[in-house]
Amino acid sequence: MHDFGFWSVIPPILAIVLAIRTKQVYISLLLGIWMSWLIIDGGNIFSGTYDAIMALVDVFKDAGNTKTIMFSALVGGLIILIQKSGGVQGFVDFMDRKLGGLSNGNIDKNRTKIQFFAWLTGVIIFVETSISSLTVGTVFRPIFDKLKISREKLAYIADSSSAPTSILIPFNAWGAFIMGLLLAQGYDKGFIVLFKSMKYNFYPVLALLLVLVVIFFKFDFGPMQKAEKRAHQEGKVLADGAKPMISKELTHVEAVNSKKAKAYNMILPLATMVLMMPTTLIIDGWVKATEKFGSQLSIDKIIFAIGKGSGSTAVLMAVLTAIFVAMILYRIQGIAKITGMFDWVLKGISEMMPLALLMMLAFAISHVTKELGTGNYVAGLSKDFVSPGLVPFIIFIVAAFIAFSTGTSWGTFAIMIPIAVQMAQQLDVNPYLTIAAVLSGGVFGDHSSPISDTTIISSMASASDHVDHVKTQLPYALLAGSVSALLFLIFGFINA
Repeated sequence: MHDFGFWSVIPPILAIVLAIRTKQVYISLLLGIWMSWLIIDGGNIFSGTYDAIMALVDVFKDAGNTKTIMFSALVGGLIILIQKSGGVQGFVDFMDRKLGGLSNGNIDKNRTKIQFFAWLTGVIIFVETSISSLTVGTVFRPIFDKLKISREKLAYIADSSSAPTSILIPFNAWGAFIMGLLLAQGYDKGFIVLFKSMKYNFYPVLALLLVLVVIFFKFDFGPMQKAEKRAHQEGKVLADGAKPMISKELTHVEAVNSKKAKAYNMILPLATMVLMMPTTLIIDGWVKATEKFGSQLSIDKIIFAIGKGSGSTAVLMAVLTAIFVAMILYRIQGIAKITGMFDWVLKGISEMMPLALLMMLAFAISHVTKELGTGNYVAGLSKDFVSPGLVPFIIFIVAAFIAFSTGTSWGTFAIMIPIAVQMAQQLDVNPYLTIAAVLSGGVFGDHSSPISDTTIISSMASASDHVDHVKTQLPYALLAGSVSALLFLIFGFINA
């Protein structure tokens, strides 16, 4: 692979800065992709342009990318089905009764309760980040709107309770992936190593706790404070000129029969989707698990099967099963005919095409950063710092920058865990602390990046303007990240 050096970091940073400054996410990503291939092709405009176009086409050569994009589009079909059935209105009515009137009594208390329930839901659904963000955004959006809580706040809660939880409760594909990387580094008991590193995994813990501080102590500052003030005082859950990730056609859908507005018409399909995620992972990885553990059932076998299952397959099968269950449920109730519900699904898919396009661009720029060697270049810079006490701090910063630039925490783990383990061994640094620094840095950078798929899905599920979500979340991510960096610096010298 050609070494592009400093040039390898220019395109992703340019795309991110332009997206935040101009709010033109699609154009910014396209420009970043084009510039990347221009660099790879030695400045040749014609071949660079051609390769950039082909790179967009090649996104679909990867089955995992295609499944994820299909999942993102099908989500629109599920959303419109649930709304047409009256499930969303039924859930709002249910919560209204439980809280004694959402718009009456102590509004501030109700706002606090609902935000906490949203956070708790994200924590409970730790099996997969996309499902977690999607569920929180879809379920709580109408209630947040009724209580005049900004869409930016909902997106922040959905985003901040997904990845941090998934990495702290590693009984999912995240844990399996990391354990696989540790196994490749000679750790036979990857789960034990991962478990021991958790006490140093500062960023996810701080990110989750910070959401609770924001909810219970109304710790709004920066752009989030402006967003909340706008929502509370003006009743505008979105800023003027905002471009939500999904259209009004998906956020303002009238139920076909308001008399059949039942909460279970939303809860059952979404519960099906959540439960199908780990089920599909186990089924997908069961053959390999049986080859390793035999026919006897055990917890180790189930965890191994989850690790060998395909996450992209699981989310796709989960949303397809949820759509199927919803259609059967609504047909039994006489809400609509199957043919009519297919039309709703197609309508929902069509409304999600902008999101599918954004996912395609995000995958394309993530791929080309690998071609440029962005992650390897940034990681290589860390080797210039050899003080043992600084190693965890440096690893955290480098991992965060790689994840921010590439929009992927998993890719960051793959690059940085081997480097972190080797540095820890050579410089006699606590290996659990260095591994935790990679995990924390990867989640922090991914959490802050506008080209991260989890950030994008959180914006979509919450029907928030994507750039507004990034702007309002970034100060909180930076706060938790700064404290994490300080802790890694302190513990680095304590454990050096």
